[in-house]
Amino acid sequence: MIAIVDYGLGNLFSVHKAFEFLGAHAKITSDPDDIHAADRIVLPGVGAFDHGMVNLKEKGLDKALEDVVRKDKKPFLGICLGLQLLANEGEENGVHPGFGWVTGRVTKIKAEADGLKVPHIGWNNVTRLRESPLFNGIKPDADFYFVHSYQLHCTDDTDLLASSEYGERVTAAIMRGNIFATQFHPEKSQEHGLKLLENFINWEPDNG
Repeated sequence: MIAIVDYGLGNLFSVHKAFEFLGAHAKITSDPDDIHAADRIVLPGVGAFDHGMVNLKEKGLDKALEDVVRKDKKPFLGICLGLQLLANEGEENGVHPGFGWVTGRVTKIKAEADGLKVPHIGWNNVTRLRESPLFNGIKPDADFYFVHSYQLHCTDDTDLLASSEYGERVTAAIMRGNIFATQFHPEKSQEHGLKLLENFINWEPDNG
């Protein structure tokens, strides 16, 4: 079972529908027990960094996620805000701590000086920086769909899996062990996004 974590800030139904289309058993849940029972975890998110962490803590979901992702090493997928919350801290509405699973800081995209609008909304090429089974069967520089104003700057470049360009280099995907996350929305990215979600369903991480 794939647990899609509901903390009040997610594009939950589109994500659930995509997994159902692929034949996976997925459940939208805000119950920590469901997260402990799941085989795989998905943390979607659309909204502000500070609200995301507050909501997760209020529902007791932060501890459940720490247990199953960090201790039990279950495959994890973060989407959009679900990627950003993995950082040490984020600058949206002040500086706030994140999970700290990936070293780095979330800051506003610096694109307006180049005449680009923020938020970054729409299709953009994603360039892989290293190989990963999550991108199997997806052509290099494939387009994915983005909606965001902030991005994660990784301190450790080995966490950075793929990038895009929007006034600056934008972190598009990260991976560390059993933790995988995308700034783009695979559930809105048509053929390439569905293939990535299918790869996640079949992914067996190498946790060393």
